[in-house]
Amino acid sequence: MTITSSAPMLLTKRRIWIIFSALIAGMLLSSLDQTIVSTAMPTIVGQLGGVEHQVWITTAYLLATTIVMPIYGKFGDVLGRRRLFLVAIALFTLASVGCAFASDFWMFVIFRAMQGLGAGGLMILSQAIIADIVPASERGKYLGPLGAIFGLSAVAGPLLGGFFVDQLTWQWAFYINIPVGIAAFVIALFALTLPDKKATKPLDILGIVFLSAATTCLIFFTDFGGDKDFGWSSPATWSWGVGLLVAVAAFIFTEAKAKDPIIPLSLFRNPVFVNATAIGLTLGLGMFAAIGFVPTFLQMSSGTSAAASGLLMIPMMVGLLGTSITSGILITKTGRYKIFPILGTVVTGIAMIAMTTLTASTPIWLICVFLFVFGAGLGLIMQVVVLVVQNAVPASEVGTATSTNNYFREVGAALGTAVFGTIFATRLTENLQDVFTSAGATSGQAANATSTLDPQTLSQLPDSIRDGVVNAYADALAPVFWYLLPFIGLAFILALFLKQIPLSDVAGLVARGEAISGDEAELLEAQLRDAATLEGELVSTGTIRTGRGADGRDEA
Repeated sequence: MTITSSAPMLLTKRRIWIIFSALIAGMLLSSLDQTIVSTAMPTIVGQLGGVEHQVWITTAYLLATTIVMPIYGKFGDVLGRRRLFLVAIALFTLASVGCAFASDFWMFVIFRAMQGLGAGGLMILSQAIIADIVPASERGKYLGPLGAIFGLSAVAGPLLGGFFVDQLTWQWAFYINIPVGIAAFVIALFALTLPDKKATKPLDILGIVFLSAATTCLIFFTDFGGDKDFGWSSPATWSWGVGLLVAVAAFIFTEAKAKDPIIPLSLFRNPVFVNATAIGLTLGLGMFAAIGFVPTFLQMSSGTSAAASGLLMIPMMVGLLGTSITSGILITKTGRYKIFPILGTVVTGIAMIAMTTLTASTPIWLICVFLFVFGAGLGLIMQVVVLVVQNAVPASEVGTATSTNNYFREVGAALGTAVFGTIFATRLTENLQDVFTSAGATSGQAANATSTLDPQTLSQLPDSIRDGVVNAYADALAPVFWYLLPFIGLAFILALFLKQIPLSDVAGLVARGEAISGDEAELLEAQLRDAATLEGELVSTGTIRTGRGADGRDEA
């Protein structure tokens, strides 16, 4: 791979913060959307008639995000990250328009998948660009502002989502992405100044195809297995399982032969990378499956409104924000990171055990305490694992390693959401149908009432039926947390064996010879600024004149 720019860029502190502002705008866009949808989801699925299929909203988004992560990571290493970042913003914003105007449930699912195609790029490219411009030894202090954006979005998103559902319509949860997306695109267009590149080796198209096929087969295998209409004994389920094995074998064979593989197999000979990526995978299984259904539980099981459920998510984000900022600062000061994933898995496990006790009668203040502890555990792990992976690989593979780590975490999240979401949805559907049939409804009427149930409809039901619905949600979700605990335990064991290695003090662009940083960059920029000022003064006074020589260059 060669750089097409003729001279290294000057990576001054001012330029770093300008680039960082573009990353913040992009991350605000993607993180705000995820949290807005969480509180609006019960209303969306109720009005579009998809309660029994609601897991597909999250699964489609995660599947699309997961598939494109390695593509963005590798292409960013090969072609440069600026143009890809702009494409991701544009795709995400246009898909938001489609979600807002979706007229039926499955159309909405398709546009959510398209949003995932953009969100995967925003997530991976933001993390890789930070590694490009900030050395690992200083990157911890940049986790604070990123954590602040995530925390702000996670608090504002549920509040806005709840407000839109209660006061306007759920479509406004997507309308709001349009001005935010346009602003993020404009900021990135002018602020994101990074070198462009050209690929010197053929792109690994077959690797992309087989990786996408393997990911798709994996998600459908778990979805079909947990679906009441298919199950684990269904030939359709196992056809996806066979497809998964074939796609994985084809992918490994392709990567071993590819000149520039999308996921180099050599990464898996790096013990630090393997350990940190395994932590991400298990956390994806255990954590993100839980997060996705908490707002639904708060709205339906606790009887709170969409706006109130958004407010109740604030403690989780306060905990996440506090530990994310604190761990980032401490890593920058001490250069040590191993203790934080260990503490994070312990704290998260405690919160998960507490959540198994949730019932319809659990006090709101106690739920807030559980969520605060849960968020604190997340903040100690999420950004730290990415930092560890980036620090463990050569600068030329930062994007690929970052995307691969995130890929396996999202595979875990998609698996967890599909498997445990299906368990939740199956138990919930059975519980709700029992409630309505016990109240005198026929099986057909019960099925119809179950598929179109939303918080507004719930509030209009007789007290006896409403109490039955509330208990149905509580009985369906709380036991699922027990299934998640073993994965948190596995993540704890992996964290104990995570190797502590020194943090690099050279930014990725500098290590690859694409930029100059530090005092040298500041001095060169000052000299260029002074030279430009002097030339401007000489030209304005007529001391010199500029023109073009025979070669087309400016000359004095």
